[in-house]
Amino acid sequence: MKPGIPLTVAAVLIASAGAFIAGRATAPSEASAAAAANEEGLKRIPRAERLRDTASSGTDARVVQRETSDLAGDAPEIDEMKRIIGTVDPLARAQAWLDYVNTLDPDQFESVVADFRDAGFTRENMNEYGMLLTAWAKADPLSALDYAKENTGTPFARNTILATWVTSDPEGAIAWANQNHEGNEANPFMVGVIRGLAQYDPARASQLMGEMPYSDERGRALSAIMPHILSQGSTAAKNWAESIEDERLRGGAIRRMSEELAKEDPRGTAEWLATTDGDVANGAIDDVMEVWQRQDSSAAIAHFETLPAGELRSNALRGLTNEMASEDPAAAADFLDSHANDADDNTYRQFVWNSMRQEPGLAADYIARIGDEGQRDRMYRRMLEGWMWRDMDGASAWIGSTQLPEGVSQHLERRMQDIIERQQ
Repeated sequence: MKPGIPLTVAAVLIASAGAFIAGRATAPSEASAAAAANEEGLKRIPRAERLRDTASSGTDARVVQRETSDLAGDAPEIDEMKRIIGTVDPLARAQAWLDYVNTLDPDQFESVVADFRDAGFTRENMNEYGMLLTAWAKADPLSALDYAKENTGTPFARNTILATWVTSDPEGAIAWANQNHEGNEANPFMVGVIRGLAQYDPARASQLMGEMPYSDERGRALSAIMPHILSQGSTAAKNWAESIEDERLRGGAIRRMSEELAKEDPRGTAEWLATTDGDVANGAIDDVMEVWQRQDSSAAIAHFETLPAGELRSNALRGLTNEMASEDPAAAADFLDSHANDADDNTYRQFVWNSMRQEPGLAADYIARIGDEGQRDRMYRRMLEGWMWRDMDGASAWIGSTQLPEGVSQHLERRMQDIIERQQ
């Protein structure tokens, strides 16, 4: 019997986004089609029986208009897929696609997926692609994975399949991931396994993540687990992050967790960071203060004023002025000036980047405050080149009135001529 995809899968998938089909574009988001990976119930109905039932109910008569050869197991026509995907109403499209997928027998999925990939669909059709992969994974995960390994070039397909399989057979999916990985680097297959496990067994998912070496894959595994940990509440989330044994992974988890927790409780999050490892807190406090400044400027500034001098206070200042600069660069500059003893090179660099669009002249004035000459000169070149592209007259006037390092001046003269020639 064939599993059928519940409508809730489509509803969540419609809200998800990702890059296009593996091997055709940039790698898609790991969150794309994540909900589809843990849906249950896909009732398998023989294809002919499904079509007869559909015809008798009148729910989608167009489905039964396929050729008799289609009933015999031939690959469905690409035109049928295009017709459904071309439906404007997203709910109607999702339901029609589910009806279509529910007519497929296990041995048809490979040809349908291949047709789908060959049909020239765009990244906007990842919802439908995810549904196909989810249904195939429930019907025959090994065949689906064999196809993904041979024919796809990015992780989306295999992660979707593994995330689906692990919900019904965790040991089988984990074993497959281990057996099909070679070398000492992080196992890329484990990301999909962890993504599926995190939805119902975050402890096991966390264990598998902790066994991975430092890598992009481990970072993606962390991203997959975090929403499920956060859903347990802030106290559980903090305890989970602090319990991670690997120091580097623990730091990354606390930094990411603090940014999310700050959206609901910036004060509590800032106070929590003050009790954690100094390096971790220093690396995370700017994001928390930026969120807090956006929500309640007075409270954020009042908390900042209580912090002792040092790296934590400097990073907190950076977070405050980042947010201020995006709204009112002049006010941010005044605040920065009044706390110049707490500012460091990173504070000034971030201020420049966050204010240069609205007030390029003001932003450029602050580059000189960067103490490291290499960073300062690179900032001059990058910021002023961008300004010249947008407003040659304004940038030229500022450059002409400012004493710049000789190397920077020579570089800008060459770039100015290049830009003028290209814009003519």
